[in-house]
Amino acid sequence: MCGIAGWVDWTRDLSSEQIHVRRMGETLYSRGPDTAGFWSNPHALFAHRRLIVVDPDGGIQPMTRTFGEKSYTIVYNGELYNTEDIRKELLTLGFHFQSYSDTEVVLVSYVAWGESCVEKFNGIFAFAIWDDANQRLCMGRDRLGVKPLFYTRVGNGLVFGSEIKALLAHPAVDPVVTTEGLAEVFAIGPARTPGHGVFRDIEEVRAGHVLVGTPDKITTHAYWKLESYEHEDSLAKTIETVRELMIDIVERQLVSDVPIATFLSGGLDSSVVSALAAKYFAKQGRDALHTFAIEFKDMEKHFQANAFQKSLDGPWAEKISQFIGSVHHRIIFDTPDLERTLLNPLATRDVPGMADIDTSLFLFCQRVKEHVTVALSGEAADEVFGGYPWFHREESLKADTFPWSLRLHERVNIMSDELRSDVLPYEYVQMRYREALEEVPNLPGEGPQDARIREIGYLSITRFMPTLLDRKDRMSMGSGLEVRVPFCDHRLVQYVFNIPWSMKTTGNQTKGILREAMRGYLPDDALERKKSPYPSTPNPNYLTLVRRLALEVLDDKSSPILPFVDANAIRALAKLSEHSSEHRPWFGQIMGTAQMFHYLYETNEWLKQYKVQIH
Repeated sequence: MCGIAGWVDWTRDLSSEQIHVRRMGETLYSRGPDTAGFWSNPHALFAHRRLIVVDPDGGIQPMTRTFGEKSYTIVYNGELYNTEDIRKELLTLGFHFQSYSDTEVVLVSYVAWGESCVEKFNGIFAFAIWDDANQRLCMGRDRLGVKPLFYTRVGNGLVFGSEIKALLAHPAVDPVVTTEGLAEVFAIGPARTPGHGVFRDIEEVRAGHVLVGTPDKITTHAYWKLESYEHEDSLAKTIETVRELMIDIVERQLVSDVPIATFLSGGLDSSVVSALAAKYFAKQGRDALHTFAIEFKDMEKHFQANAFQKSLDGPWAEKISQFIGSVHHRIIFDTPDLERTLLNPLATRDVPGMADIDTSLFLFCQRVKEHVTVALSGEAADEVFGGYPWFHREESLKADTFPWSLRLHERVNIMSDELRSDVLPYEYVQMRYREALEEVPNLPGEGPQDARIREIGYLSITRFMPTLLDRKDRMSMGSGLEVRVPFCDHRLVQYVFNIPWSMKTTGNQTKGILREAMRGYLPDDALERKKSPYPSTPNPNYLTLVRRLALEVLDDKSSPILPFVDANAIRALAKLSEHSSEHRPWFGQIMGTAQMFHYLYETNEWLKQYKVQIH
């Protein structure tokens, strides 16, 4: 994986502006700590930071290839899992290659097929290509939005980058946040509206979209979106198809020229990925797969089973590791570890994030990076297969809002009166919810319950899943670790989206179709284990820490967050929390009490560190 940045202007000579784009590239150092690259043209400047995964010598970027009198230059962040399939097709068309990197395959694909090349790609990617002969810019992003790509208009062109910080490093881009941006931060939260960059005029190329820029105009369009159709496969055929897809997906994603491992929490999703990876390693005669799990010190002491988490992950991860024959690594953290790195995630996200689970994942990725450069994760299975509680609860199914916004009032209660009147939080969330519903590809003749499940699935995939993909990308790339997400393969997502709910929950089990597809690959009791969320520390010391920090923010008259919050409401919440050990995972509610304090502290620091200007 890598970091990309650039500046294109069709009417201005940028030859003397190189220093700005070089600085933009340097802000992305953690995404590509191995090498740096730069390319200049009178109307286009590209910067690149590289994390070497495939073809160390042949994959150097920015990469330029010349065909006749026409030259094309690319900066690219991602991995193609069907590189060899596309290469073979291009060879039959008469093209030749100078490397075996997927970067060159992406570039030559554009030369052969133009912007429609993205339709052939199976992978996670964000790229920018400058077509010099036609003075044309093409930028594309993978179908599910695993890899980020932001941009903003500057003059008669645009600047772009893998992260918002790259754009803010440009002298023409100011850290301005409008009322709409405040609504995203305080009302929407980490489940940011697709395409929204929070800062004024900063946009994100949406998942499954292409941007094309010419001297005349800049346009974006979707090249892929979920489709609804009748599922005609039998239960047996569906189980077989899911199994075959999962095997093919994981095996494709194990290609790497550097050490590769898997995350293994002991939950169903990471266990499936790890089991398939271990079997493939054995088939190839490779050394045993290495698996990694995150744990917290004294978890057994503080853990209390609840509706969201029935049992500890650690013993299950050990059991799965023994079953699949992996070399297992337990990465254990304590509250002081979180305290030391509490704000590290902010520097990778550029906007307030997901509190302690950001911090712990950041630390976890740092430790995993000490052993490997690439890892596979079980992210996104709950969105795709319907694993979250909101797929199964009447309250969520009947709610006229995002199912993760049922406790929006908890956010609103700590907003200042002025902020409430400015951002109109309930109305703003409702507007975004209506926008999302209008996108849902309805299936004619579908019953009301199945139609609602389809809506919840679409919302989960297009609105909630990006939250976790952003988190996984920023926390891993912030440590120079590439994490791949097999459950985000678009073939699987599209197929499962149309499996009827009764079949998805076969055996009357959440994600029953996945469990049946993996029968024999994992122990039966592991296949039947109830969902367990990413571990959030239950240690009361964490609540004490973030409560203190939030109160210190309120006591500091210079805190920039003060105009946006109700200090009395927060103090009352802090008082109440002294007598409560409530612990909620992110997927169950907007956030727990400790996460609320953490979020407030982080938001205040964001306003300070990014010198946010409110307009």
